[in-house]
Amino acid sequence: MAARLTVQSILEKAIEKEIEAQHLYQDLSQKMTDATVKDALSQLSQEEKGHEELLRKYLRGEIGAGGLRKDHVLDYKIAEYLDQPEITPDMALKDIFLLAANREKASHEFYSKLAAVHPVGGVKELLEQLAAQELEHKRKVEFLYTEVAFPQTDGG
Repeated sequence: MAARLTVQSILEKAIEKEIEAQHLYQDLSQKMTDATVKDALSQLSQEEKGHEELLRKYLRGEIGAGGLRKDHVLDYKIAEYLDQPEITPDMALKDIFLLAANREKASHEFYSKLAAVHPVGGVKELLEQLAAQELEHKRKVEFLYTEVAFPQTDGG
């Protein structure tokens, strides 16, 4: 059965996911020794913070025309996005990056679907931008995955 969620409940859950992503990238950044990887993860954390702030503005009605009412019911499957597996302390770094890439993919799909139900306007454009940014995050995390999963040796 498809989830029946209001715009408000979806935005609140999206804010939670953005905060989780911030913490994930910040925690990973603190564990890394490579300055480039630390910087990339810190940057991802800051971008996710920006997403959180935009979603909070939408929730408060500060975005402008084109938004749906907070009590508007959306009827489509989001469970795949909401029910992500938990990260365990003993996960290998490559597995964490793979999980992060899947979360970014799910975020991209989430914002794309949410944008699809909005009328043309500023909110729809904002959601489409968030979707594009999440896809870029996926690309970055996949790059980090390949660096860890397939490390370069001295021989090339």
